[in-house]
Amino acid sequence: MRKAFAIVLFVWAGVLTQQQSLFAQVKIYPFEKIDSLQKVQKKNVVVYIYTDWCKYCQTMTNTTFKNDSIIKLLNNKFYFTSLNAEEKQNITFNNYTFKYKPTGVNTGTHELAIQLGTIHNETSYPTICILNANNEIIFQYPNYINHVELKKILIKLQ
Repeated sequence: MRKAFAIVLFVWAGVLTQQQSLFAQVKIYPFEKIDSLQKVQKKNVVVYIYTDWCKYCQTMTNTTFKNDSIIKLLNNKFYFTSLNAEEKQNITFNNYTFKYKPTGVNTGTHELAIQLGTIHNETSYPTICILNANNEIIFQYPNYINHVELKKILIKLQ
Protein backbone atom coordinates (compact mmCIF):
# COMPACT_ATOMS: atom_id res chain seq x y z
CA MET A 1 0.00 0.00 0.00
CA ARG A 2 2.79 2.43 0.90
CA LYS A 3 4.60 1.56 -2.31
CA ALA A 4 1.49 2.24 -4.40
CA PHE A 5 0.91 5.53 -2.57
CA ALA A 6 4.55 6.57 -3.13
CA ILE A 7 4.28 5.79 -6.85
CA VAL A 8 1.04 7.77 -7.20
CA LEU A 9 2.58 10.67 -5.29
CA PHE A 10 5.70 10.59 -7.47
CA VAL A 11 3.67 10.54 -10.71
CA TRP A 12 1.40 13.31 -9.46
CA ALA A 13 4.41 15.49 -8.54
CA GLY A 14 5.87 14.92 -12.01
CA VAL A 15 2.61 15.90 -13.70
CA LEU A 16 2.34 19.00 -11.53
CA THR A 17 5.91 20.06 -12.39
CA GLN A 18 5.26 19.44 -16.08
CA GLN A 19 2.04 21.47 -15.95
CA GLN A 20 3.83 24.37 -14.28
CA SER A 21 6.36 24.37 -17.12
CA LEU A 22 3.59 24.26 -19.70
CA PHE A 23 1.85 27.25 -18.16
CA ALA A 24 4.97 29.30 -17.40
CA GLN A 25 5.54 31.92 -20.03
CA VAL A 26 7.42 35.12 -20.60
CA LYS A 27 5.50 38.25 -19.64
CA ILE A 28 5.43 40.41 -22.79
CA TYR A 29 4.97 44.15 -22.33
CA PRO A 30 3.79 46.40 -25.17
CA PHE A 31 6.31 49.05 -26.22
CA GLU A 32 3.85 51.76 -25.24
CA LYS A 33 4.02 50.62 -21.58
CA ILE A 34 7.82 50.50 -21.25
CA ASP A 35 8.24 54.23 -20.58
CA SER A 36 5.70 54.20 -17.75
CA LEU A 37 7.12 50.96 -16.30
CA GLN A 38 10.58 52.54 -16.18
CA LYS A 39 9.15 55.30 -13.98
CA VAL A 40 8.01 52.68 -11.45
CA GLN A 41 11.08 50.41 -11.55
CA LYS A 42 14.19 50.78 -13.70
CA LYS A 43 15.09 47.62 -15.61
CA ASN A 44 16.83 46.76 -18.84
CA VAL A 45 14.49 45.93 -21.72
CA VAL A 46 14.92 42.83 -23.87
CA VAL A 47 13.48 43.32 -27.36
CA TYR A 48 12.93 40.25 -29.52
CA ILE A 49 12.65 41.26 -33.19
CA TYR A 50 11.20 38.58 -35.47
CA THR A 51 9.09 37.91 -38.55
CA ASP A 52 6.32 35.38 -39.10
CA TRP A 53 8.09 33.75 -42.06
CA CYS A 54 11.47 33.24 -40.34
CA LYS A 55 12.03 29.60 -39.36
CA TYR A 56 14.82 30.54 -36.93
CA CYS A 57 12.48 33.01 -35.25
CA GLN A 58 9.85 30.30 -34.83
CA THR A 59 12.45 27.91 -33.42
CA MET A 60 13.69 30.54 -30.98
CA THR A 61 10.14 31.35 -29.89
CA ASN A 62 9.39 27.67 -29.31
CA THR A 63 12.64 26.72 -27.59
CA THR A 64 14.69 29.57 -26.14
CA PHE A 65 11.72 31.53 -24.78
CA LYS A 66 10.03 28.38 -23.44
CA ASN A 67 13.02 27.52 -21.23
CA ASP A 68 12.17 27.84 -17.54
CA SER A 69 15.41 29.61 -16.57
CA ILE A 70 14.99 32.14 -19.40
CA ILE A 71 11.35 32.73 -18.45
CA LYS A 72 12.32 33.30 -14.82
CA LEU A 73 15.18 35.68 -15.67
CA LEU A 74 13.12 37.70 -18.13
CA ASN A 75 10.09 37.93 -15.87
CA ASN A 76 12.05 38.88 -12.76
CA LYS A 77 14.95 41.01 -13.98
CA PHE A 78 13.88 42.60 -17.29
CA TYR A 79 11.01 44.06 -19.22
CA PHE A 80 10.49 41.86 -22.28
CA THR A 81 8.83 42.96 -25.47
CA SER A 82 8.61 41.41 -28.90
CA LEU A 83 8.33 43.14 -32.23
CA ASN A 84 7.20 41.68 -35.51
CA ALA A 85 9.47 43.55 -37.95
CA GLU A 86 6.59 43.67 -40.43
CA GLU A 87 4.09 45.14 -37.94
CA LYS A 88 1.86 47.66 -39.71
CA GLN A 89 0.56 49.49 -36.61
CA ASN A 90 2.26 52.66 -35.38
CA ILE A 91 4.22 52.20 -32.17
CA THR A 92 4.92 55.08 -29.82
CA PHE A 93 8.07 54.50 -27.83
CA ASN A 94 10.54 56.82 -26.16
CA ASN A 95 8.41 59.86 -27.12
CA TYR A 96 8.48 59.05 -30.83
CA THR A 97 5.96 57.36 -33.13
CA PHE A 98 7.50 54.70 -35.34
CA LYS A 99 5.68 53.61 -38.50
CA TYR A 100 5.60 50.80 -41.01
CA LYS A 101 7.61 51.59 -44.14
CA PRO A 102 6.49 49.71 -47.27
CA THR A 103 9.29 48.47 -49.54
CA GLY A 104 7.07 46.81 -52.16
CA VAL A 105 3.50 45.79 -52.85
CA ASN A 106 3.14 43.45 -49.85
CA THR A 107 6.48 43.96 -48.14
CA GLY A 108 7.94 46.42 -45.71
CA THR A 109 9.67 46.89 -42.39
CA HIS A 110 8.68 48.73 -39.28
CA GLU A 111 10.87 51.76 -38.43
CA LEU A 112 11.32 50.52 -34.87
CA ALA A 113 12.65 47.17 -36.10
CA ILE A 114 15.12 49.04 -38.28
CA GLN A 115 16.08 51.37 -35.42
CA LEU A 116 16.69 48.57 -32.90
CA GLY A 117 17.68 45.69 -35.16
CA THR A 118 20.11 47.18 -37.65
CA ILE A 119 23.69 46.09 -37.05
CA HIS A 120 26.45 47.16 -39.46
CA ASN A 121 23.81 48.53 -41.88
CA GLU A 122 22.05 45.15 -42.00
CA THR A 123 18.82 43.94 -40.43
CA SER A 124 18.30 40.21 -39.92
CA TYR A 125 15.93 38.02 -37.99
CA PRO A 126 15.71 37.04 -35.26
CA THR A 127 17.52 39.82 -33.44
CA ILE A 128 17.83 40.35 -29.71
CA CYS A 129 18.30 43.96 -28.67
CA ILE A 130 18.78 44.95 -25.04
CA LEU A 131 18.15 48.52 -23.92
CA ASN A 132 19.17 50.06 -20.64
CA ALA A 133 16.69 51.93 -18.44
CA ASN A 134 17.28 55.08 -20.54
CA ASN A 135 16.27 53.18 -23.73
CA GLU A 136 19.83 53.16 -25.08
CA ILE A 137 21.03 50.07 -26.94
CA ILE A 138 23.55 48.15 -24.82
CA PHE A 139 23.49 44.84 -26.70
CA GLN A 140 22.44 43.47 -30.09
CA TYR A 141 22.64 39.95 -31.48
CA PRO A 142 21.40 39.23 -35.03
CA ASN A 143 20.81 35.46 -35.12
CA TYR A 144 19.13 32.54 -33.42
CA ILE A 145 20.42 32.15 -29.88
CA ASN A 146 19.80 29.14 -27.67
CA HIS A 147 18.76 29.33 -24.03
CA VAL A 148 22.25 28.54 -22.68
CA GLU A 149 23.88 31.44 -24.51
CA LEU A 150 21.00 33.84 -23.87
CA LYS A 151 21.12 33.03 -20.17
CA LYS A 152 24.83 33.98 -20.04
CA ILE A 153 24.06 37.31 -21.71
CA LEU A 154 21.07 38.07 -19.48
CA ILE A 155 23.01 37.31 -16.31
CA LYS A 156 25.76 39.74 -17.39
CA LEU A 157 23.29 42.49 -18.27
CA GLN A 158 20.69 42.19 -15.50
